[in-house]
Amino acid sequence: MIEIKDIEKSFGSNTVLKGISGIFKEGLTNLIIGGSGSGKTTLLKCMIGLHTPEKGSVQYDGREFIDMDFEQRIEIRKEIGMLFQGSALFDSMTVEENIMFPLNMFTDHAFKEKLERVNFCLERVNLEGKNKLFPAELSGGMKKRVGIARAIAMNPKYLFVDEPNSGLDPKTSIVIDELIKEITEEYNTTTIVVTHDMNSVMGIGDYILFLHEGKKFWEGSNKEIAHTDIAELNDFVFASRFMKAAKKNF
Repeated sequence: MIEIKDIEKSFGSNTVLKGISGIFKEGLTNLIIGGSGSGKTTLLKCMIGLHTPEKGSVQYDGREFIDMDFEQRIEIRKEIGMLFQGSALFDSMTVEENIMFPLNMFTDHAFKEKLERVNFCLERVNLEGKNKLFPAELSGGMKKRVGIARAIAMNPKYLFVDEPNSGLDPKTSIVIDELIKEITEEYNTTTIVVTHDMNSVMGIGDYILFLHEGKKFWEGSNKEIAHTDIAELNDFVFASRFMKAAKKNF
């Protein structure tokens, strides 16, 4: 479980996050949603230590992350898997080398043991035998799956996913969503997904935190989101669905 309390973050005179609180539970796909500029990516970066908030608390199963020194944070980061928006694969490395990267960084396992873990992760994302391919030889969906394989290589307790369906067609997006949900439930991971994709919200949103102009405007499940009377949330839902339909028809 990850709990955030009263997170505030500013850049100069611009206050991006204004007292955000929420609880992200294990075994659930927890979504942070909102329009561009709402603060969702900034919140994610505060949670993993890429930004330091001016105020607030980030607790990993009761362990206060913000107050930790560099060495203490490393122990938490060993328990974190991260899928970046553009997959962030190393172009000069093969699929196998990309997935093995965190194992080389954080473990002293023998190569054979690390290779077994790589092959297990590739099998889990249905990419068996793709070890020696380079990112340039992969489709967008395959890159995302390799990114997921790398994110779970360390068998993380906490999985962060930033815009997993960016640039993907609707069919591939559904495959990625289902894979994230399956892994979350299978390993009882605390998974946090930043997205503006309403298909993801309705498909895998066990817990949803909606941000608007740096504030938390609503929280609930995908079963509750259609019945809210929050105008800002309804505007976001309608606009997201309209843009999705427009792109599909175009």
